[in-house]
Order: sequence, then structure tokens, then C-alpha cells
Amino acid sequence: MDLKIIISCFLIISFSLTAAAQEPVKADTLIHKLDSLAKKTDSTGIQVNNINESAYNEVTKLTPRSYFLLLGSSIKQTFTKPFHMRHRDWINFGTFAAADIALGFADEPIQKNALDWRNKNASVGRIGGKITNFGGAYEFAALGAFGLYGIVFKNEKVKTTTLLATQAVITAVLVEATVKTLTGRTRPNYYVTGTEAEPQFLGPFGKTGKDAAGRKSNSSFPSGHTTSAFAAATVFAVEYRNKPIIPIIAYTAATLVGLSRITENKHWATDVFTGAALGYLTGREISFNYHRYAKIQNDAKRKADAKKRSVTFNLQYNYGRMMPGLVWKL
Repeated sequence: MDLKIIISCFLIISFSLTAAAQEPVKADTLIHKLDSLAKKTDSTGIQVNNINESAYNEVTKLTPRSYFLLLGSSIKQTFTKPFHMRHRDWINFGTFAAADIALGFADEPIQKNALDWRNKNASVGRIGGKITNFGGAYEFAALGAFGLYGIVFKNEKVKTTTLLATQAVITAVLVEATVKTLTGRTRPNYYVTGTEAEPQFLGPFGKTGKDAAGRKSNSSFPSGHTTSAFAAATVFAVEYRNKPIIPIIAYTAATLVGLSRITENKHWATDVFTGAALGYLTGREISFNYHRYAKIQNDAKRKADAKKRSVTFNLQYNYGRMMPGLVWKL
């Protein structure tokens, strides 16, 4: 990911967040409560999230403090997840790995056919070049537009969802960059005179070379554009699962970004497949982490309200007599 994109993301965060006051929760206890990995039973798979419009309110809204606290919590859980994987997690990982390896045998044929299709259809190249940017700079422009909409029309759910999408992109990009560094895979546009590009893994110290234009190329695995596109799309799909059209649009857009990375000759099919999976998992982690936070905030509010509502007894001396009294605080 380009540094400009990361900076743009933080500008969107600053633009979208409001400085409304919110009763603070102790950071240490909140971090502990948010950490699903610290629990004996990982609740992420069975957690029920309240996505009604009314659930996004003054109590659960994101402030600058809570935004970065949640972001830090999610990054921590994402990076430490491999050390807390359970039997079900390993089964899912094994299934995905097997599918990814099988797809790897088709990397080169898929790439050649995609390029042949693009070369025979000029419109594919033109459209693909524009779509691919929605996994990069255009994505943040779109998120900025959503954030502006939420602010102008005072829609707390739109604002919250947009901020969660930026969290998902930041987290996913950090993971994707780490995997890229470790794998050192050559891109399909890797250029060496007289040598055809191969989907090779060169490791963390491998030189991934340059493209045909002489530009330095970084690792291909996984696709960063696809990862960030699916991360943001998954947040919108989770938060608006009660409106089927939104998940359909979100995942369709993310899929088109992934396909464009193949037709643009920037990535192999397995790069895109892995990026989509990584983005999906990250987006879900971000959304579910927020809803754990929202539940903690609501529970704290209910306890505070319960303390305000109390009944006390006392004795009062009136007209020469001691009389029992009742005080009810609302």
C-alpha cells in the first residue's frame, strides 16, 4: 500500500469523527473485555450483533479515543490469532490452504487467458484500469463520501460503519504487508529478459525484481487492493446484513477489484483469492469487536441508570410526631 493511501485513511478518520463527550470506560478493563481470544470459547462465530439503527447512538458512538482503542484491540487480536487457534480454526485454515494450493496449479493458465481476453477487448483494459483503483485511492474517496453523508444527515450508523471500514482497511493492510514481506512472491509482470514470469515464492529476502517498465516491484502475495476492498466490503455487509442489496453491491465491487488485478497483470489468481479471504476475516473481526464494545457500553449505561434509581427510607419529625419517610430517586 502506498504511504499516501495510509495518510488519506487517517484524514478520513479525522474528518468523520465528532468530538461529542462520552463517559469513559477504563482502558485496561475495556481492552480485556474486548479480547475475544482471551475467552475459553471464542464468541466471534456465535456472537449476535444488534444492527438496528437505534443501536448506534450517543452511548455506542465512536470518539477519537474509542476509535483508536478499538483499532489497537483489533490489530492485537488479528496478529495474535494464530497463537490462539482452536480445532475448528485449524480445520478452516486447512480447507482454505488446500483450496489455495489447488488454485495455484491454475495460476499461469488463468493469467494467460485473462491477458488474452483483455488484449482482444479494449474496453476490458479501460474499465479494469478504473475499477482497480477502487481497491486503492478511490476506495478512500468513497469512504470519505459515506462519512460526509453520515455527518450531513446525522446518521450515526453510516458514520460508525464508515469508521469501522477504515479500521478494517488499516488492519488488513498491516497484515497484508507483513505477509508480503515474508513471502516475497514474484508478480506476473516480473520482467527478466528472455524469461517468462513464474509465480515463485522467494522468501523475505528475495528480490522480486522490476516490471517491464523498469519500476521496482514488491511482493505479489497477497493482493493488497483485493485485501482492502474485501475488508471494507465485509464491514458494510455485516452492518447492513438486514438489507441484502448492500452486501451484494459491496461484495460485487470487491470481487471486480480482485478480477481487475488479474486482468491488469498485477497479480496471480491465488494472490487475489488469499487477499479476499484475508479482507473478509479482518472485516468481520473489526465489526464484531465494535459490537462487543457497544454491548459493554450499554451494560455500563444500564448499571449507571440503575444506581440513579433508588428507594431509601428515613424518619421525619413533623408536627410533634416521628413519621416514616420514603425517598425515590429517578
